[in-house]
Amino acid sequence: MADSHGALIRGDVSRKNISIVFTGDEFADGGEVIRKALKENHTPASFFLTGNFYANSNFSKLIKSLKKEGHYLGAHSDKHLLYADWVKRDSLLISRDEFENDLRKNYERMARFGISKSDAPYFLPPYEWYNKTIKVWTDNLGFKLINFSPGTRSIADYTYPEMGASYRPSDEIYQSVLDKEKADPNGLNGFILLVHIGTDPRRTDKFYNLLDGLIKELKLKGYRFVPLKTLFLEKK
Repeated sequence: MADSHGALIRGDVSRKNISIVFTGDEFADGGEVIRKALKENHTPASFFLTGNFYANSNFSKLIKSLKKEGHYLGAHSDKHLLYADWVKRDSLLISRDEFENDLRKNYERMARFGISKSDAPYFLPPYEWYNKTIKVWTDNLGFKLINFSPGTRSIADYTYPEMGASYRPSDEIYQSVLDKEKADPNGLNGFILLVHIGTDPRRTDKFYNLLDGLIKELKLKGYRFVPLKTLFLEKK
């Protein structure tokens, strides 16, 4: 299933499959907690990381561990660029050359960890914000544009109290996932659930600490956590 801008946002809704994806740029404080929760629950996941993240020597050990444990490692823009205006979404803030050079640099940094372009065909754009032109440019580079499935507040796990009305506590985020599962006629079938691998220190209520419990609860409801290729029913 694709959204109005062309990005894949959900897999086959007839199957009780879910994919968890993590994005990261400057923070990785949840890395080990997340890695251990995934390992304990035998849960594959996808990590879309910026070039800034791959280039940070403090994160190298984590990246290598995630790769060794079989998780998908992909691109999230080299410098975490904002591609389109927040209000006028069809208005680009970058040129095609800037887009291609930035993404190419992201993959060059990934290559240092032994991750090739063929290993990472899916691309999750920075800020999860893009338009139809970005979709075309992504296609032309041979990658597949994806985004999270809407309907939960998991993407607000980066917020902190000083942000005022935008702040969402972790128990509210957790409940929003369960509420979506109950309210959607298809439950969370084919769902792409996005969480951040790290957040600003001003957020002390870290949602990733609840990840282990959420995975266990959804598994009890009969859901399987699968790689993106399985979610999209791709054979290769």
